[in-house]
Amino acid sequence: MNHYIVMQGHTYEEEKAASLICTPQQDKGGLIPQSWLRMQNIVVGDRIFHYVRGEILAFSVAQSSCQQTTNTKNEALNYVALTYYELEKPLVIKDYFSEIQPLLPVKYAPFNKKGDGVAGYLFPCNDELALQLIECISELNIYKIKEEQLELAISTIITKEHKAIIPLITQSEASLKRSIRVGHEKYSAILSPIWHGECAICQINIPELLYASHSKPWRESTTEERFNAYNGILLCQNHAMLYKAGYIGFDGTGQIMISPRIAVSDYEKLTITPKMKIQRSEEHKSFFRWHRKHIFN
Repeated sequence: MNHYIVMQGHTYEEEKAASLICTPQQDKGGLIPQSWLRMQNIVVGDRIFHYVRGEILAFSVAQSSCQQTTNTKNEALNYVALTYYELEKPLVIKDYFSEIQPLLPVKYAPFNKKGDGVAGYLFPCNDELALQLIECISELNIYKIKEEQLELAISTIITKEHKAIIPLITQSEASLKRSIRVGHEKYSAILSPIWHGECAICQINIPELLYASHSKPWRESTTEERFNAYNGILLCQNHAMLYKAGYIGFDGTGQIMISPRIAVSDYEKLTITPKMKIQRSEEHKSFFRWHRKHIFN
């Protein structure tokens, strides 16, 4: 199951009424924009967040793969049939952007640095981002609504649509958490023998304290890169969090690089020194380079 974010704007009401999303097959220049071409990747069961003027208004489930049709002007269209579930409380992206922004991909991000939607139609939504959006939606549409009802001490009539979306949200959240957990367990099993079951930096070898850290994050990687043994390092939780947040990186020789954001006085607390060097392979170099360019700072 994959997730997507669709930017609908003024087309939302019309497309919701027709239970679909839709794009021309080509633009006026005969080209196919990437955000239109992505329609062809949707399969039955995929989930879609509907963004309209700063808010996620609905969550939908694909009932078909991409289909072709024509409109009244005889223009060729691509469409996907959906079941829409409108949110009782829309998710305002900017209200939660501090939590959303770290999960946005470098390429094909649906929102800019200010939290506004970018030009385009259909955008990919990685599992971590989808889970964050689902958790925000859940907070607004399950927990806060229940709290409001209790505070008002009244029996609120719950709409049929709201009743339907609750199990969809909880099932989607559970599925995403399971997918992320299974993916991480699989990747840990791939990395462990390469790094001899210990942290590449401090040599801690307690399995529960080790973490399979991607150099090029899951959200940025192709399917092959996600499970590429050289796109990761086995690290303890301490060093894994430093690497993930860009506080440390590695050059092409495996020499550690320490961000100026870390005070020299904190090096000992974090178990890092400028002289540290890990035993890397040649295949690690391109992934270390990506990390230095996009994450280390």
